[in-house]
Amino acid sequence: LRSSTFEPDESTSELRSSTSEAQGFQYPMPHAPCPMPKIGILFYRAHYLAGNTKVIDALCEALVQKNLQPVPVFVSSLREPDVQVELSEFFQPKEAESIAVLLNTTSFSLARLESETPQTELWEKLDVPVLQVILSGGSIEQWESQFQGLSPRDIGMNVALPEVDGRIITRAVSFKALQTRNPHLETDVVIYEPVSDRIEFVAKLAANWARLGSKPPQERRIALILANYPNRNGRLANGVGLDTPASCVEILQALHQAGYEVENPPAEGDELIQRLTDGVTNDPEGRESLPVNQSVSWEEYQEYFASLPPAVQQGISERWGMGNGAWGMGHGNNKSPMPNAQCPIPISGIQLGNVFVGIQPARGYDNDPSLNYHAPDLEPTHAYLAFYYWVRETFGADAVVHVGKHGNLEWLPGKSVALSSNCYPEVAFGALPHLYPFIVNDPGEGSQAKRRAQAVIIDHLTPPMTRAELYGSLQQLENLIDEYYEADSLDPSRLPVIRDRIRELVIKENLHLDLGIQNETEIFNSESLVLNSIGGYLCELKEAQIRDGLHIFGQCPQGRQLRDLIVAIARIPNRHSPGITRAIAQDWGLDFDPLTADLSMTSGEYSIVNGTQCRTLGDIVEVLEEHAALLVEQLIIENSELRTQNSEFRNQDSCRDAIHRVCTGGGDAMNRVSTWIRDRLLPALQKTPEEITHLLHGLDGGYVPSAPSGAPTRGRPEVLPTGRNFYSVDIRAIPTETAWDIGRKAAETLVEYYTQEHGEYPKTLGLSLWGTATMRTGGDDIAEALALLGVQPVWDGAARRVVDFEILPLAILGRPRVDVTLRISGFFRDAFPNLIDLFDQAVSAVADLDEPPEQNPLADAVCQETDLWTSQGLTLEEAVVRSRYRIFGSRPGAYGAGLQGLIESQNWTDDEDLARAYINWSSYAYSSGNLAGEQGSRGAGEQGSRGGEILPNSQSPIPTPNSSLLTPNSPLPSPEAFKQRLAQMQVVLHNQDNREHDLLDSDDYYQFQGGLTAAVRSLQGKNPQTYFGDNSIPAQPRIRQLKEEIARVYRSRVVNPKWIAGVMRHGYKGAFEMAATVDFLFAYDATAKCVEDYMYQGIVEAYLLDPVVSEFIQQKNPYALRDIAEKLLEAHKRNLWEDVNIGTLEALRNLVHQAEAVIEEKSMV
Repeated sequence: LRSSTFEPDESTSELRSSTSEAQGFQYPMPHAPCPMPKIGILFYRAHYLAGNTKVIDALCEALVQKNLQPVPVFVSSLREPDVQVELSEFFQPKEAESIAVLLNTTSFSLARLESETPQTELWEKLDVPVLQVILSGGSIEQWESQFQGLSPRDIGMNVALPEVDGRIITRAVSFKALQTRNPHLETDVVIYEPVSDRIEFVAKLAANWARLGSKPPQERRIALILANYPNRNGRLANGVGLDTPASCVEILQALHQAGYEVENPPAEGDELIQRLTDGVTNDPEGRESLPVNQSVSWEEYQEYFASLPPAVQQGISERWGMGNGAWGMGHGNNKSPMPNAQCPIPISGIQLGNVFVGIQPARGYDNDPSLNYHAPDLEPTHAYLAFYYWVRETFGADAVVHVGKHGNLEWLPGKSVALSSNCYPEVAFGALPHLYPFIVNDPGEGSQAKRRAQAVIIDHLTPPMTRAELYGSLQQLENLIDEYYEADSLDPSRLPVIRDRIRELVIKENLHLDLGIQNETEIFNSESLVLNSIGGYLCELKEAQIRDGLHIFGQCPQGRQLRDLIVAIARIPNRHSPGITRAIAQDWGLDFDPLTADLSMTSGEYSIVNGTQCRTLGDIVEVLEEHAALLVEQLIIENSELRTQNSEFRNQDSCRDAIHRVCTGGGDAMNRVSTWIRDRLLPALQKTPEEITHLLHGLDGGYVPSAPSGAPTRGRPEVLPTGRNFYSVDIRAIPTETAWDIGRKAAETLVEYYTQEHGEYPKTLGLSLWGTATMRTGGDDIAEALALLGVQPVWDGAARRVVDFEILPLAILGRPRVDVTLRISGFFRDAFPNLIDLFDQAVSAVADLDEPPEQNPLADAVCQETDLWTSQGLTLEEAVVRSRYRIFGSRPGAYGAGLQGLIESQNWTDDEDLARAYINWSSYAYSSGNLAGEQGSRGAGEQGSRGGEILPNSQSPIPTPNSSLLTPNSPLPSPEAFKQRLAQMQVVLHNQDNREHDLLDSDDYYQFQGGLTAAVRSLQGKNPQTYFGDNSIPAQPRIRQLKEEIARVYRSRVVNPKWIAGVMRHGYKGAFEMAATVDFLFAYDATAKCVEDYMYQGIVEAYLLDPVVSEFIQQKNPYALRDIAEKLLEAHKRNLWEDVNIGTLEALRNLVHQAEAVIEEKSMV
C-alpha cells in the first residue's frame, strides 16, 4: 500500500472504525450535529509500519472533542501521481462530504522549487486550507530551552519547503523521545511524543478554519486590522507601497458584493480615516474627549488575564502592573492609571455590521520612552491583549485580515517558529484564521507572519514604477549644458555667458555638493571634467527609478502607470527576455550595454540614434527608454482592442505590427521581448484583481495558491500575477551561485572604491544583514561578506545546496582579507541559523590561518584581542571565543535596532544616547555554538518519555539572561566584544538590491545603518566611511558614499514634482508618505550625519510653501502637515539644519498652529 486510511489506536482513543475503505471512518461523535465537518490528516506510511502513530492518535482525539470527524490517511510519497489520485478519492468521496481542512504532517513539498510555477494541483483540487503540522526532529527539552524553536534541518524540511505548497504553518505538536532500547540491536527506539497543548492549538485552529468555511458569507464576522506606527493620527493604516485606506475600502466593497453584512461602508479611503479618527485611537492627543465605540470592561479583562499561562501573567504584570487601570494606553508613564482604577479598556476602530475595521494597538514604547534603551523584548501591554481578546471573544471574529506590510503582532517576543503557549504572538492572537495582504517583494517579513501567526499571505503588486526624469532647475541645467556644447562647435563666443549661467544654477541648486566640490570657486577648475560630471549625474537622476503613486489592492495600474511599470519590469533581463532596452540597442546595432554603461561617456560614432542627436551615452539611453515606452504603449493598445473584441487572436504578426508602428525596423530581439510582454507580462499584470478574488476565496475556507516572491523589477517577473500565498527559498541553498557571483562582484567593487579613495586596502567593515533581502536575492549580502573574508561557498553536485566553504588563497584573492562584522536582523537570526553557522565557521577558519598581519587583519585582531581579554581576567578559552565574535544581533525573541521609538519620542540628546540604545539592542553575540542543535533521536534522551503518556502542557518561557532555562550555549549579551568591533570599524556598509523602494522609505535603513554609524562615531569620535551598495542591476553592483545616495534619492524622488503628484492621487495616505519621508530623512541625519542643509530647505519649498501641495496636505491629512513642520523645527533645534533664515522658521511655526486649528475643527464636526 502506498496510501490508506488509518484506524487510531484503541488503547489511546475511544474512536472506532467501521471500514478501512476509501469512504474513511464513521465515528460516534460526542455532542455532534450531523453532518460533522471532516478533517483530513496526512502522515507517513513509515510511521504506520513502525507503530509510531501516537501523535496521530492524539490529533484524532482532539478533533473528535471538537465535534470534528478525523480522516487519517498514511502515504508513501505525495509526489507519486497514483497517490495523489487516491488521496482525492479518500478526501473527496463522491457519495459523502469532502473534508473541510487538511492537517498535513509530512515534510518537504509537493511542488518543486526549480519550476517557475509551483505544481500544486492536488491542493488546488482539494481546495481546503492545508495546515502544516510539525513533528519535530528534536527533543522537547531542546524546544523548551532554545529561542530558535526548531533546528535548521527542521525549518527547511517542515517549514520552508512546505510553504512552497501554500501550506499554513502551525505548531510543533510532537518531539522525539526514547520509547525503549533494543538490547539485541543496541539501538534506541524513538517515537514522536505529542504535547497536549500544542495538539489542542492545532485542533482549535482546524476547527476555526472549518467553521469559517461552513458559515454562509452573511453570517461570517471579519476583522480588518490596520497598522499604526508611529502612534500618531497622521500615520494610520501603514502599509508599504499600499494605499491602505483605499485598499481597505476595496476589500469592504468586495465583501459586501460577496454577501457579507457590511453596514454603511465608507465610500473612499479618506472617509474611512475620518471615521476612525472621530473615535479614540493610539494617539494620546485628545483621547479623553473622543468617543469610545467599543471597550472591554475591567472585570472581563481581569477574568481573561487570569486564564493566561502563569509565565505570561508574571511577565506582563512585572512590566505593566497588575492591570488595575495601568492598561498601557500611551499616557507617557508605564504605571500611569486610567481616570479610575476600573475604567474599561477602549478598543480603537469602527464596526460596520459583521465587519470590524480596527487600529492595531501600540507596542508600549510610547508609554515610557526609556524602554527604548533597555527593553528590546518588551512585553505587550494590557491594552494590546485586550484588543485582540475583544476581536476574538466579544466581536467574535471568524477570521482576521491584517491589511498591508506590516503590523507588530508577528514581531512580539517569543520563539522564532514552533511557538509555545507562552510566546506572545500566540497569547495575543490565538488560533484564528489569518489572512494578510502583503507586498510581493518582501518575502522575509511576510514569512515571519506565516511562521509566527499562521498567516495566509495574499501578496499584492508593488507600486507603479517610472523614470524620475528631470524637472525645474535640473531640466534648465541640462538644457544649458546642451547649449554649451552646441556653442562650443558653432559659436564659441557665447561660452563665457553660458558657463556663468551654468555655474550660477549649480550653486543655486547645491549640485556641487553632490559632486563632492565643497568650494564654489572650484566648480570650473577643470571645465570639461566638471561639465561631463554634471551631465552624467543629471542623466543618472533622469533614469532613476521611482514610484509613481501607490498600489490599491486588487487594481491593475492603468494608462501611463501600467506602461511605465511594464518597461521597468521588462528592462532587466530574465529567462524569457534579454531586457527591452538591450533588445532595442541590439536591433539598432548599438555596441554598448544600456544597463551598465557610464552615461557621461560621449556617444562616439552613435551621434544620431533613431533620428535624435545624441552627445552622450546617457542621451542614447534616453532615446532607448522613450522608444521602449512607445512600444509598450502600442502593445497595450493592441491588447485592449483584442480584449474589446473578445478575441483570442495571437500571432507574431501582431507584435511586429506594434514594433512597426513605433519604428521602421525591428529585429528578432525586439520581437522576442514584445511577444513575451504581450503573452506573459501584460496578462499577468491584468490578473491583479485576483488579489481580491483570492482573499475572498481564502475567507470562504478555500486553498490560496502559492507562488514565488521577489522584486519584479529585478528580473523576477515570475512572481506575477499577484494574489498568491507567496513562499521564500530553500535556506539550504543560500547563498545561491547567482548570489555568490553578485556578492563577489560587490566585494571587489567595494575594495576597489575604498582603495582609490584612501590609498590603502580596507581592514575592517560592518555590514547589516537582513533576512528579507537574503530571501529576496538568494543571499547577495552574505555572499559579499564571505567574499570580503576571502571565503567561497561549496555547493553539492545535484541539489546545489551549500555543504561547505573553501578558503581562497591570497594568491588567488589578489588582495588582503577584510575583517567583517555582521549585525543581523531578528528575522535573519530566526530564518537562517545555517548561515550564522557558516559565517562563524568561516571566521574561525580565517582566524586560524598563518598569514602576514597586513594580509589577514582578522587573524591579527583575534591574536591581539585574545591577549587583551586574558589580561582582563578571562580564561584563555573564553578569550579566544570572545575575540572571534563577528555576528551580533538583538536578544533572542526580540527584533529591531532600538532607534525608532527613541527618535519618535525625542527622548535623546546626543550621539551617546543613540549609541547606547543601538548597542543595547545589538550586542548579543551569535555563533555556531549557540544555535538550536541538530541532535538526532539520541538527543531526545531517556528523559523524553513520560511513561507512555502525552506530555503535559509545556510552559516554555522565552530565554532571557535571568531565565532558569537559559542554556550554556544560548546567545548572551557581549557589549564589550561588540564595542571592540565598533572601535576598530572603518566602513559601515548597507546594501539595497532593488529600486522598488529607497532608503528614505523605511525606518529600518536609518535604524541599522544609521544606528551602527552613530555607535562607531560615539567610540571613535568621528564618522566611519558610510557606504551604500546599489545591487539593483545584478550585472553591475555599485558603491556610493551614503551622502551621495541620500542626495540622489532627495533629487530623484523626495522633491520631484512627478513623485509628489503621484502620492497626491492617494489623499490621506499620500500625505502620510510625504511625512514619513521627512521623518526618515531627519533620522538618517541624526544618526549618520548625511543630510545637507539645502535638503531641509528644499522640502519646505516643495511641501509646505507650494500652495497646491500645502493645501492638499492640510485638507487630506492635517496631522501630517503639523508633523512635517514640527520635524523640520526639531532638525533646526538639534543643529542638524543650521543654515536657515528666521522667516522660514516663523512660517513653520505658523503652519503648526494652522494645522492644529484644522485638526481641532475637524474633531468638532
